[in-house]
Amino acid sequence: MRKAKPNKRVILPDPVFRDQKVTKFVNHLMYDGKKNKSYGIFYNALDIVKERMANEEKSPLEIWKKALENVTPQVEVKSRRVGGATFQVPMEVTGPRKESISMKNLIAYARKRGGQSMANRLAAEIMDAYNEQGGAFRRKEEMHRMAEANRAFAHFRF
Repeated sequence: MRKAKPNKRVILPDPVFRDQKVTKFVNHLMYDGKKNKSYGIFYNALDIVKERMANEEKSPLEIWKKALENVTPQVEVKSRRVGGATFQVPMEVTGPRKESISMKNLIAYARKRGGQSMANRLAAEIMDAYNEQGGAFRRKEEMHRMAEANRAFAHFRF
């Protein structure tokens, strides 16, 4: 690489929970710079989770963090071209990318759900991910299966 790596931007913690991870999630959730709207959706989703999972001893933020952890992939496959053939090479996912993939998958599958408001869909996806179900969790399992199936090409990693 000719250029130096660009500096990572400092992300300020969110106003309610004082957590940087929440701000990152809201940034992924945001459309067209509407951050207040995204915060509203996220906090409403956590209120819905709190209401529906009242029998849990964990707080809604802890449930959300556990849900994110449940949909975080450990390995992924990347295409590598070797001698005219393209191989799906399993690679370990690095820390920041793990977090980003899990957040994006959770949001994407919440958006795909039909019907009600985004807060309801996000809450439903969070609860499903917490219970190791739902689209985002299936996506993680699928990524792991693909990596396992292509384990023979792991020696092409470089």
